[in-house]
Amino acid sequence: MLSLQFIRDNPSLLREALARRHDTAPVDEILALDEERRRLLQEGDELKAQRNRVSREMASVKEKPPELLAQMRQVGERIKELDGQGRQVEEKLNALLLQVPNIPHPSVPLGRGAEDNQVVRSWGDPRQFDFPPRPHWELGEALGIIDFQRGVKMSGTRFYILRGLGARLQRALIAWMLDLHVQEHGYQEIYPPFMVKGECMVGAGQLPKFADNLYHDAEEDFWWVPTAEVPLTNLHRDEILEADTLPLYYVAYTPCFRREKMSAGKDVRGLKRGHQFDKVEMYKLVTPETSDDEMEKMVADAQEVCQRLGIPHRVVELCTGDLGFASRKTYDVEMWAPGCREWLEVSSCSNCGDFQARRANIRYRPEPGARPRYLHTLNGSGLALPRVVIAILENYQQADGSVAVPEALRGYMGGVEMIKQA
Repeated sequence: MLSLQFIRDNPSLLREALARRHDTAPVDEILALDEERRRLLQEGDELKAQRNRVSREMASVKEKPPELLAQMRQVGERIKELDGQGRQVEEKLNALLLQVPNIPHPSVPLGRGAEDNQVVRSWGDPRQFDFPPRPHWELGEALGIIDFQRGVKMSGTRFYILRGLGARLQRALIAWMLDLHVQEHGYQEIYPPFMVKGECMVGAGQLPKFADNLYHDAEEDFWWVPTAEVPLTNLHRDEILEADTLPLYYVAYTPCFRREKMSAGKDVRGLKRGHQFDKVEMYKLVTPETSDDEMEKMVADAQEVCQRLGIPHRVVELCTGDLGFASRKTYDVEMWAPGCREWLEVSSCSNCGDFQARRANIRYRPEPGARPRYLHTLNGSGLALPRVVIAILENYQQADGSVAVPEALRGYMGGVEMIKQA
């Protein structure tokens, strides 16, 4: 979240940032409530000071004047009334502050939506096939490694089953990506809960904005994580870290649960969108001075996964109108899928600045005895499945319908080099 002091001091800057995002926020209501809150605080503080002064003056007086006692009772009742009003205003103000998105980094290109995002670099040339490449849903069903019909029978639309080497491929990808990030990129592996408390969703910026897209157990007040970013953000919630412990790099595997709401007929075939999917997530807690460089390193870590798999991909910088709620700057990494004939987002790397740190109250002490400051948080998929599975099946397909296993994964696949029809 943005600090109230920042909004109070820079309302025009915030309005300009919202306009660049093509978004809205209750700025006028926040400013009005802030003014009301300060008025209530000032009146309450003056009355408390008056009550304290009279109490000191009357401490040695045995016979308190009845009219003075009555006056002090009225003062006490008014203080109680002001405190109650202040709490109500504070609650309303905090609720409105949670609705304000992050301010875009000055370097983010202007734009309304995905059509204005900018490709900043590409890697690899799309494979030239000597046969018509098939989409993954045809390949997966023909190979017997994807079962859409039984997934729908058990759980409804946007569910599927991975069988045999299909399930093995997904498991191999998860294990390999975790090992790569831990052993070569310096991340510490975390196995977090897949259900969290509501305050964790608030801290990560998921609530209240995205409540309709989240799965919630109302009885226990558990929320199913839409991404490992949520528990990783809250790993150090309400803590003050020492500067010499930073930066902290974490990586975690979780299933992710989201209500996929979209137009009828869009992305309805295959594995591209589902209510449940797996993801390996990278997360960083860093000092503000280093966050821009750490962002570039995170994108490079995501790209290396694509490169080692030998899959053509590109890096896209999101424009202001396509930024996520908590992000100040985002790069998407997209793999080429020749069967679908489209670019698939497999990673979204975001620098959130101190936005999440303020919501989750995560601070660090620049030096011993110094006043704590909010640190910066970054998150990025490293990578997201099942779109990586799509890209592998479609890029490594053979003319006979079999699929070669990328060399980087063969050790994790028990030496299997080719997925063939049983």
